[in-house]
Amino acid sequence: MEALETQGVRSVQRALDILSLLTEERPSITIKDAVAATGLAKTTVIRLIQTLEQMGLLWATSNGYMAGPGLWRWAHLARSSWELPPETKRLMRDLAARDRETVNVYVARDIVRVCIAQQEGPQPLRHVVHVGDELPMWAGASAKVLLRNAPAALLTRIARSSPYGEDHVRRLQEWIDEATGRGWAVSHGEREEGITAVAVPILGRSGTVVAALTLSGPTMRFSDERVETYAKDLKEVANHMTERGFDHPLGASY
Repeated sequence: MEALETQGVRSVQRALDILSLLTEERPSITIKDAVAATGLAKTTVIRLIQTLEQMGLLWATSNGYMAGPGLWRWAHLARSSWELPPETKRLMRDLAARDRETVNVYVARDIVRVCIAQQEGPQPLRHVVHVGDELPMWAGASAKVLLRNAPAALLTRIARSSPYGEDHVRRLQEWIDEATGRGWAVSHGEREEGITAVAVPILGRSGTVVAALTLSGPTMRFSDERVETYAKDLKEVANHMTERGFDHPLGASY
């Protein structure tokens, strides 16, 4: 029984690996592409692609296989669940226009943080993280506020995933304590040189941190004075989000 379950999980993972080959830059794939990218036997790839096609998740064309109509239902479900309310998106647009830097909302998912919303800043040189992108939790302003009250075991796993090893736990805890004490966090080139971010927590109805609201851009534009101003503006917007209820579908991830 256990062997069958393991085989089933492996098949699901392989099928998802094939679907993940589809991108904006590569909207269709061939069996040859899938074999080369996954290293699987051609017969296995054909079987998996046929199953995905039967489920409507892939669609055969003259150029190969593209995303199938069955994915529309999932995409619609994800959008309706995760898309922010119009009022919240307006607040983000206004903030980006006022402070002229990119605004993002992140949520924690185990040892990574996921961008669920973004409003790009108006300046030609700006920081951009796409919705759905996963970033590490071992650095960055948003991580420092998302990890408030995180258990020691999670911090240890995050530290192990960092370039600094398990000893990074102490630095993480220092950052978290500092961010908790002043109500916001800042990072200068911790993950990517030349990029600065300021972040504040968005709270759920129970008072726990459910997301982080951030402003980010080139470090040269983030003077100490500007950082203080950005933190104040972020807090104001985050408070509005908290007041209107920012629970669904978010919640504490640990």
